[in-house]
Amino acid sequence: MGAGREEGEGAVEEEATGYEVGIVVPKLSRAAAAGAAEDCLARLVRELEGAGLLVERVRGVPAEFIKLAAPMGTLGRAAAEMQMKKLTYIGMELQFEWDQVAAFVRQPDGSLFSWRERYCCFRYLIYGIVNKTNSEITLKFDDKEFHWKQNESLLTRLESEGVVKLVFPLHDEIKRKQLLRNWALNWLDFTWQPIDEIYSYFGTKIATYFAFLGMYTRWLFFPAVFGLATQLIDFGSLQWLVLPAFFIFVISWAVFFLQFWKRKNSALLARWGINCSLSEYKSMGNELDSLGDALTIEEKKFSDVSAEKRKLQRNEWFGVLLRIRNNAIIVLAIICLQLPFELAYAHLYEITETEVMRYLLTAIYLVAIQYYTRIGGKVSVNLIKYENNQGEESSSASLVYKVFGLYFMQSYIGLFYHASLYRDILALRQVLIQRLIVSQVLENLIENSIPYLKYSYKKYIAVHKKKHERESPSGKSVRLSTRVEKEYLKPSYTASIGAELEDGLFDDFLELTLQFGMIMMFACAFPLIFCFAALNNATEIRADALKLLVMLKRPVPRAAATIGAWLNIFQFLVVMAICTNCLLLVCLYDAEGNWRIEPGLAAILIMEHALLLIKFGFSHFVPEEPAWVKANRVRYVAQAQNVCSKQLLKSISKLDAKLD
Repeated sequence: MGAGREEGEGAVEEEATGYEVGIVVPKLSRAAAAGAAEDCLARLVRELEGAGLLVERVRGVPAEFIKLAAPMGTLGRAAAEMQMKKLTYIGMELQFEWDQVAAFVRQPDGSLFSWRERYCCFRYLIYGIVNKTNSEITLKFDDKEFHWKQNESLLTRLESEGVVKLVFPLHDEIKRKQLLRNWALNWLDFTWQPIDEIYSYFGTKIATYFAFLGMYTRWLFFPAVFGLATQLIDFGSLQWLVLPAFFIFVISWAVFFLQFWKRKNSALLARWGINCSLSEYKSMGNELDSLGDALTIEEKKFSDVSAEKRKLQRNEWFGVLLRIRNNAIIVLAIICLQLPFELAYAHLYEITETEVMRYLLTAIYLVAIQYYTRIGGKVSVNLIKYENNQGEESSSASLVYKVFGLYFMQSYIGLFYHASLYRDILALRQVLIQRLIVSQVLENLIENSIPYLKYSYKKYIAVHKKKHERESPSGKSVRLSTRVEKEYLKPSYTASIGAELEDGLFDDFLELTLQFGMIMMFACAFPLIFCFAALNNATEIRADALKLLVMLKRPVPRAAATIGAWLNIFQFLVVMAICTNCLLLVCLYDAEGNWRIEPGLAAILIMEHALLLIKFGFSHFVPEEPAWVKANRVRYVAQAQNVCSKQLLKSISKLDAKLD
């Protein structure tokens, strides 16, 4: 048994990561590098090597870089010191122990730690370098002296002094090129994606986004085919039934799509070994501390418990009032500032006669509203700081709802204006086509061109500065020769409203929800809109993949097991779609394009209530997790209860022995 364990640990020790983290420091001149001014960086490198990391220094054009890699043993010991929780083969998340490594579930690619776990270990190691001596240490950098205090993090100190500019994750060139070949540049199957490889390289949150985008795009082909059939096939006397049938099909499609996504998400998490254990496991783990702790909790005074209860209730309602206040600010901003702007655009669009001018007006409007709404998003970020949100997930959800409210008005108020005031179905279809085409072209152009322009500008500045340095011989060309300096100059994957709470997936999910709302709420006005959406999403998959692999830094991995608040927004848009499409069906149009209300109003209202019932009823027909995931959970619960029972019995026996 011991020999087998030693062999297992030896096999793990042989594993090693590539260079996965980079530290950026200012570049010293050759003369300064030879003197005492390098003491600061030399001390940093020595401490990093002492922590068990593999260090390589690279002198680039814009700065100097310290690349870090780690043997698996170093990461394992760091995970144990961090008391990292990992899934075991009995389904429980337990504190990681390096000498019990065989008990923990491995990743889909066979590695012991996920990318997020490795990055957390790297940060723990590099920020965990502290001054353990009994006195301050004087460090020098570029003729500047500063003191490294006792028990102070060296990297934190260097960041405050401006010595360390940035700590960022590095791309793995082998895996990056493999993903480029098999994913980003693979157009043979429009929707196929190596989700497990994406998870291993980028982490859970980005992999979940691409899994959702791929499934959403595949499912779009069903209403796209139906919508195409409504335009190409003459149904004769049954033509009046086509749009109601299409409407019912689309609502049912959306409900089933969201339910099957929940199943797929559950299956992915089970395959990745994430969140497989039930919340009861954590409560079971709390019971294993000791019987003494339990007795101490029992002896608390009732008055103390009541006071704590009142404090929690007061904080809870205070947080609710803060959220109500902030939401009211957003609503008032929409009504007072954005609504007049939107109505003015809709009016100008209506009085514009030529199609070219309308396309130009739409393009100008979409560009202007992007910057206007980003201001509202930044205001939302600042408002959330004053809310009593419990954790990062709650803050992110609050931000999602506020920003979506702004973009909801921006995206749909003009369409509602055309639909309700002018009652011109042909004009509404034209607006939908222009909005979809212009918005998608502009978004893809901005999304892919701005990172390249930022990189090109930073590269030009760095090369231009290098040419004017004395150490650069005249006439000699200057270029970026190393991969790490090219990555450093690339933009980070951040949200347009700021990187305080969210990464770049905020913008990508926002784009999807706005598209979903447009195609769902106006499905009866223009059934072909699903064809446009399917084609756009098929290209969006590859464009987003290229953006992450080529044009941006490797994103910092984030812990997110689901799409979070965005799922609630998708479900809200389904309900909105029922209401808006019923309104469109009530207002039937004649040959001249003038809408009128027919006696079929009662039938439409009945259909609306029936579809609402379908929406909430169908969601219970499809289980949210596959049977094999549920079976695994049941088995894990039984195993966890067995382990907990044995440990509790041992604790009771030890307590009885002490009492005797």
